[in-house]
Amino acid sequence: MVHVVPADLQAVVAVKKKAQPSRSWVLLDSTGETTVLDVDKYAIMHRVNIHARDLRILDPLLSYPSTILGRDGAIVLNLEHIKAIITSEEVLLRDPSDENVVPVVQELRRRLPPANVIRQGQDYTNGQNDVEGDEDESPFEFRALEVALESICSFLAARTLELETAAYPALDELTSQISSRNLDRVRKLKSAMTRLTARVQKVRDELEQLLDDDDDMADLYLSRKLAGTSPVSGSGAANWYPASPTIGSKISRASRASIATVRGDENDVEELEMLLEAYFMQIDGTLNKLTTLREYIDDTEDYINIQLDNHRNQLIQLELFLSSGTVCLSIYSLVTAIFGMNIPYTWNDNHGYMFKWVVIVSGIFSAILFVLIMSYARVKSLVGS
Repeated sequence: MVHVVPADLQAVVAVKKKAQPSRSWVLLDSTGETTVLDVDKYAIMHRVNIHARDLRILDPLLSYPSTILGRDGAIVLNLEHIKAIITSEEVLLRDPSDENVVPVVQELRRRLPPANVIRQGQDYTNGQNDVEGDEDESPFEFRALEVALESICSFLAARTLELETAAYPALDELTSQISSRNLDRVRKLKSAMTRLTARVQKVRDELEQLLDDDDDMADLYLSRKLAGTSPVSGSGAANWYPASPTIGSKISRASRASIATVRGDENDVEELEMLLEAYFMQIDGTLNKLTTLREYIDDTEDYINIQLDNHRNQLIQLELFLSSGTVCLSIYSLVTAIFGMNIPYTWNDNHGYMFKWVVIVSGIFSAILFVLIMSYARVKSLVGS
């Protein structure tokens, strides 16, 4: 028997497959080599030795705030579109085909040293200058973290600049001409600004939380942890280099800078603190720009409300003018109607001139009443202002 799958069912299956998160990861090691991996989460957990709850933070289908977590052998990084796992010798980035992730991969490859440079560095046995240079170089995880922070700060700053470029002219145009088109345009820009402000605020809060806790910053020293678990001899640093070239380069270039710290103060987080403070100031500057834009929008709204109140007051004055004129004309019409009725009165005989005087007096009275009403309204408006 042949089963025919309906077309709509095929569409549903295609949508479900499309909704599933991508399993693609790009791996960059300490030599700058790039490898694309198509593996499930269990393979990633086994490779970097993290828990499922930490990997769940990087799931694009789940909404998690910006997070930088330090684990035993990895840093779990979730900053906007950058979802990465950083170890002491490699970086795993999710969704390498994403247009926002591609520049991060290129920058990581540019920042990481080529393989031949590392091999040349390992061949020096008496190179005093090489040892000093390695000691001055930041660990691998800090360089990778710096690239991620720099990328996300630049990305948010670029989005802020685009918003400013579109918002300020729109606000100026709205102040000069209040129309439905301009109001709808500013409404959309304000909504975009609110969403962008929330994104920038999350990144800033995460960096601030890290800076406020030295223990959390100490957890990000992966090379220090690796150096602390490696066998250290009292004669020197010769036993710090295993036979494996990969691990040897890892310790010689990334961990050697932390040996002095391990031997001295293990709670020294000055290097990472300086790194985080630099990008905290940058993201804080972006947030200040958004705050300034919000204040400008609020000032524009206040100015528009003042204009609308002014137009409303002018309409109220016009309505008062018309109402006062209508009342005065009604009084004049009432008097003339009473004396103009075609009813025989005995007292009206030979007294026709009285009708003329009554009409004249009622007209003068109506005019004086209109002037008094308008003067009273003007005085009240001046006292109220």
